Amino acid sequence: MSKRDDLIVKYAEDIKEKFGETPDMDLLTKVTVGLGPAIYNIDASKVSGSDDKELETVKKNYLMKKLGMSDDPKLMEAIKSVVEKYGASNRNKHRAVIYYMLCKHFNKASVY
Repeated sequence: MSKRDDLIVKYAEDIKEKFGETPDMDLLTKVTVGLGPAIYNIDASKVSGSDDKELETVKKNYLMKKLGMSDDPKLMEAIKSVVEKYGASNRNKHRAVIYYMLCKHFNKASVY
């Protein structure tokens, strides 16, 4: 297995453990591939749930640019909800998992 495949398996485990859901592996793979080399960078591969600037970046770069959504307070509510479910005390919030969960939340799998 490649390093990316190993990471996808780890992300799938997180989705099962933290969110109690069985991940759509095809969508999870597409979301992970869409992140490109960022998944291999310790800093870029994670999202700081307590950093408002970081959450704003997720909103602008992912929800608005990638998924084509309009700016709306519901976007930040969804991000905070996913971060909360992931576990506020969990320091390893993987960007791929958060993006996957937001994609599912807004029913935007068709983008991939």
